[in-house]
Amino acid sequence: MAGKFELKKSKNDKFHFSLLAGNGQTILTSEMYEAKASAVNGIESVKKNGGDAARYEKLVAKDGSPYFTLKAGNGQVIGQSQMYSSESARDNGIQSCVTNAPAASVDDQTA
Repeated sequence: MAGKFELKKSKNDKFHFSLLAGNGQTILTSEMYEAKASAVNGIESVKKNGGDAARYEKLVAKDGSPYFTLKAGNGQVIGQSQMYSSESARDNGIQSCVTNAPAASVDDQTA
């Protein structure tokens, strides 16, 4: 199964999205957006930039957990991963994003 974006509305009426791998596991989440159109633009930016491994920044949280962010061409963070148990698991997450993001469908759950 191919990856997909899930577009959702939060309890405080803000919009956000997640990129799910083919197995249904979340591999990237967005920030909260005030407007649905902004969240949709964020999805398009992930599709455009997500296939480029150079756009990912490998980071380590204060507790030592590896994670990554995806940046747009202007350097703005457009998505962040979960915390991983190892650097190799994080690198697999990046590879999953590179593979899934460009062609992922959008499941709009805001209606």
